[in-house]
Amino acid sequence: MTSFVPRHVGTWGSDREDMLAAVGVASLDELTDVALPAGLSRHAIEGLPQGRSEQEVLDRLAELASRNTVRTSMIGQGYYDTVTPSVIRRNILENPSWYTAYTPYQPEISQGRLEALVTFQTVVSDLTGMDIANASMLDEATAVAEAVLLATRVTKKRSTVLVSPDIFDATRAVLDTRADALKITLEDLDAATIDSDVAAVVIQYPGASGHVPDLSELTELVDRAHEAGALVIVAADLLALTLLASPGSWGADIVAGTTQRFGVPMSGGGPHAGYLAVKDIHKRQLPGRLVGVSKDRDGAVAYRLALQTREQHIRREKATSNICTAQVLLAVMAAAYAVYHGPEGLTRIAERIHRHAVELATRLSAHGISLSSTSFFDTVELTVPGGADRALAGLLSRNITAWRVDDKRVRLSCDERTTESIIDDIVDALVDTSVSGSEIAPALPPSLARSDEFLTHPTFHRYRTETLLMRYLKSLADKDYALDRGMIPLGSCTMKLNSAIEMAAITWPGFASIHPFAPAQDRAGYRELVVELESWLSAATGYDGVSLQPNAGSQGELAGLLAIRGYHLSRGDTARHVCLIPASAHGTNAASAVLAGFTVVVVATAADGSIDLNDLDAKIAAHRDQLGAIMITYPSTHGIYEDTVGDVCARVHEAGGQVYIDGANLNALVGVARPGDFGGDVSHLNLHKTFAIPHGGGGPGVGPVAARAHLVPFLPSHPLSDNTVTGSASRHAPGFGAVSQAPDGSAGILPISYAYLLLMGGEGLRVATQSAILAANYVAARLDKYLPVLYRGPGGLVGHECIIDVRPLRDETGITVDDVAKRLVDYGFHAPTMSFPVPGTLMIEPTESEDRGEIDRLCEALIGIHDEARRVAEGDWPADDNPLVNAPHTAAHALVGEWTHPYSREQAVYPSIGSDVLAEPGLAAAAAAGKYWPPVRRIDGPYGDRNLVCSCPPIEDYV
Repeated sequence: MTSFVPRHVGTWGSDREDMLAAVGVASLDELTDVALPAGLSRHAIEGLPQGRSEQEVLDRLAELASRNTVRTSMIGQGYYDTVTPSVIRRNILENPSWYTAYTPYQPEISQGRLEALVTFQTVVSDLTGMDIANASMLDEATAVAEAVLLATRVTKKRSTVLVSPDIFDATRAVLDTRADALKITLEDLDAATIDSDVAAVVIQYPGASGHVPDLSELTELVDRAHEAGALVIVAADLLALTLLASPGSWGADIVAGTTQRFGVPMSGGGPHAGYLAVKDIHKRQLPGRLVGVSKDRDGAVAYRLALQTREQHIRREKATSNICTAQVLLAVMAAAYAVYHGPEGLTRIAERIHRHAVELATRLSAHGISLSSTSFFDTVELTVPGGADRALAGLLSRNITAWRVDDKRVRLSCDERTTESIIDDIVDALVDTSVSGSEIAPALPPSLARSDEFLTHPTFHRYRTETLLMRYLKSLADKDYALDRGMIPLGSCTMKLNSAIEMAAITWPGFASIHPFAPAQDRAGYRELVVELESWLSAATGYDGVSLQPNAGSQGELAGLLAIRGYHLSRGDTARHVCLIPASAHGTNAASAVLAGFTVVVVATAADGSIDLNDLDAKIAAHRDQLGAIMITYPSTHGIYEDTVGDVCARVHEAGGQVYIDGANLNALVGVARPGDFGGDVSHLNLHKTFAIPHGGGGPGVGPVAARAHLVPFLPSHPLSDNTVTGSASRHAPGFGAVSQAPDGSAGILPISYAYLLLMGGEGLRVATQSAILAANYVAARLDKYLPVLYRGPGGLVGHECIIDVRPLRDETGITVDDVAKRLVDYGFHAPTMSFPVPGTLMIEPTESEDRGEIDRLCEALIGIHDEARRVAEGDWPADDNPLVNAPHTAAHALVGEWTHPYSREQAVYPSIGSDVLAEPGLAAAAAAGKYWPPVRRIDGPYGDRNLVCSCPPIEDYV
């Protein structure tokens, strides 16, 4: 075992022995033998790497990075070189206060990132000219796909979408995949063909060729679409919108795209924060997350996720989208980039890019090279003498890559890093000085010049110096609770250590500065990393093949279900459209099944929390000829290892269905058992859970999909995956295709999981999983007599998480699960997962990375809250005025002004510290030193939904 394993796993020595004794087993191996059903546990898994030291892993990553060739990229296609301000890289991307936080489901302790996301939403809505924007999407291609789905929902029975041929190839490839499953017809856009069956038209602005039409052409298209009852979707370049009229100003209904140009490196294709913005009328159809402005109990401005009835765990198969993970960390970076530069700075960057593109076009045309358009922002499309391949070779000899359109044409996209010397090199590579051409005057259409102001809020004008921005970002981070403060015991979310050494390589130029469509030889290091990582994940899961393309767990679910669909169709089983889903499943399961073209049928839960086999048999019998798949989570969402899992898989297989095993709880299996061994046909894995990629405050995520051999041909493909910069998106067979914009999805963060697996090795992974199971069972053993554990599996044990039931306490005392969650903030904790999968419960997952002291601190906090609730029941405190219903307590509320509550200020804010300690000045100061103060009191959710505001509020609201 490597020296890193004891740094990752938190419980060793006497602490581990005491915890094992409390659970009632003698060793970690006995623990897993008792907890897992007979025959599932394996004591060694072949194919996993041997663990290496930290320096060896850094050396290996450096070797891989050196095999990627960093060139001047002029490829474009939605990915552009940009400058990440060092103050943003150091204070956000490399700062655990930002990258180790979770999705802001507890808004009182997430105010910093929620404020940053409101800033992001303001940037997008201002630049696009739309009424409302969400808190980010996964990438541009999937954002456009979600826009198309939104349009088909709004226009109801319409099933045709017209797509401009001048759209990015990868976007069209993703649209093909998503439309095929839902029987949406995609056709090339011709304004004359817009009729009553058309749900939407999709255009790129500026076009993929670089072309910018004039205003009359755009308004004519919009008028035709609206007259036919269709919506207009625009895939827009946000940086170009500092110079061009916003899509909202000329009639667009939906605008989608990416914020990658706002200081986020290309990183081999991701992660980047996509965006989606709509008119107000469509706000309740908007997929993804939306941050709104509300108020707390004292009337102070407070942020929260708005319109949460749209969340997938509530709406399930009726959800508007399966998007669960957003791209919060990257959205925060993009927002900070806009704050740092302000509207004037962004405009200057855009003007410089455009000026370089104009100079390039002018100099090339002066030597007889013809332009496809003289109206462009940053991209110049050329017909080159001697052909495209010769031109690309000449550019490559000068360390420049470009986009090959066809045999005769190439495209060159200028960006923030384009310089005069780069333009000189391009001209030298492409022109024959003996040839002269005609004078041209390239320019953007005057009719589309932007005339309105944007980013007028004071936030975009205050932080011009690095000192000011550094302090602003620090103030936001201080409002949040992340893993650098303490434990985040969220069930099903696996908030484990995200080691600094695992994070180290993602900012290296050899990984960060690579275009996803660069020539294959320039991405050799990425390719080697991907192949090795895929092989290790295959070994860990027992499957035959893996695709790393899905850039979120939800997209991995979709890809796996599309593989099952493609397999059935290839065999002529066109009727197999039913997907069985247990009632306890993650809500995204049902949403993904619908988006993959399946009909959801729910299977009941038995009293012990397992799948009800009698109901399963009944559902199989009722749908035998239509049964396509079952989706199960293992261990179950109830936190137990069901001993009937093999039986469930066999029954579905016997009926002709396939078994999808959700990998959300794989942290209870890696190195111990493999879903491919006990009946799984396909699974997605969450690299942002089990394999140490940080959650980033709500994203990025990576959701690879793994499958047995018969499904491998139907895993995600990509028209540009073996790229030689051909630039032509091939149409693909039904059942498989691109599910994200880049061939390897969020390639830029794959080095994190690669490093984790190499640091841990197979033996370390097994110890980590066993330690996670031990921690959960220790929590269950300590809490059961206060807050009963709802479900237990074989041997009376739980998996890597446990559900504690707050309902008996509520019935006895009136204290709700919400009160418990908010009171935990006063004790210095992020609450466990609330009311999922069972209302009125808390699902706790300690992970393997927490030490016994922190685990005990959580248990003691929950026991303390239990005792406080009993005091309410016994009449010591009124039901409407006690520390639990008033929680959380802010410094302003607890320390300033008259105190009128029947409990002391000390009891309010230092509940875990005894009065004898607080009476001693020295001890009190030490105890108070680590106190986390929530910035706001309990937030009024309904007020925020009734008065929906999703952009920066007026400065007067802060006073």
